[in-house]
Amino acid sequence: MKSDDSEVFQILSLDGGGIKGLFSAAVLAALEDDLNINITDHFDLITGTSTGGIIALGLGLGLRPAQIVNFYAREGPSIFKNCLGLRNVRHWFYRKYPQQNLRRAIENTEGFKGKILGDATKRLVIPSYNLGEDDVYLFKTPHHTRLKRDWKEPVWKVALATSAAPTFFPACTDVGAARLIDGGIWANNPILVGITEAVSLLDVPMDKIRVCSLGTSDEVTWRPQSLTHGGKLAWASSVVSVIMRGQSLGAHKQALHLLGSDKISRLDPKVPKGLLFLDKVDVSTLMGKASHESRIFAPEFETRFQSHTAKPYVPIYRESTKGESP
Repeated sequence: MKSDDSEVFQILSLDGGGIKGLFSAAVLAALEDDLNINITDHFDLITGTSTGGIIALGLGLGLRPAQIVNFYAREGPSIFKNCLGLRNVRHWFYRKYPQQNLRRAIENTEGFKGKILGDATKRLVIPSYNLGEDDVYLFKTPHHTRLKRDWKEPVWKVALATSAAPTFFPACTDVGAARLIDGGIWANNPILVGITEAVSLLDVPMDKIRVCSLGTSDEVTWRPQSLTHGGKLAWASSVVSVIMRGQSLGAHKQALHLLGSDKISRLDPKVPKGLLFLDKVDVSTLMGKASHESRIFAPEFETRFQSHTAKPYVPIYRESTKGESP
């Protein structure tokens, strides 16, 4: 980053990954501690899907990453409660977890409690998917005159909508009765969502965009030979992971073509197969991985992102209502 840092537009992109979002939050917390910064000071827009969406909401509302780490560590066991493994059997026929525990966790956590999307002090774009209309759905802060509705939504509704992973949670029906499910269906790695928002709605020149993209870990996987000529049965246990992995890689590589490798930093470390799951992790293992990876990543973050300070974000609705509270 050179003398034109003030003209740069920086995006923080946060992948989905269930309880593995603890990794992303812990990386950000370690960067803050190592570099003595407030991470959100250096980003003009934050986009996040599913668990990344919850982290993005927290950051946008002023929570520090360390507070979000505490949220995951404290609330994760109740959100993904699975006494005696009975939900594993039920999972074959019905959603694995109820939404009430996640809603309760969001509503009762200081920083989230009583907040609406319009309370965010950063531009946010949070992907979901409208199952009933078979169309993508994006929650956005009021950072453009066209955006007149989403800011009124309670944060817990946005959190439930972006993280309603099929078979794990039921669809969120609290936003205008739409059936909203996990944004990971189409944007588990939301890097292109952020770039598109910057270019199309905020008129940011492509050459001014810089992106810090955080994954939640990438499982080392060998695809069995049976998939080469396999039918439904052979693909049953692999199709979701292949699609999700393909979407993530496709988004990242398209972003590289658009911006160039010198403008994107991606952290998504490899982990052994079976070490981490969407709804079950060993907290100490995940925190140890985050500590290791953030230590390596800190110099790159410092060089590429730290020198830019984002300009204050002023929600459009505040201008239109002459400063009145929403």
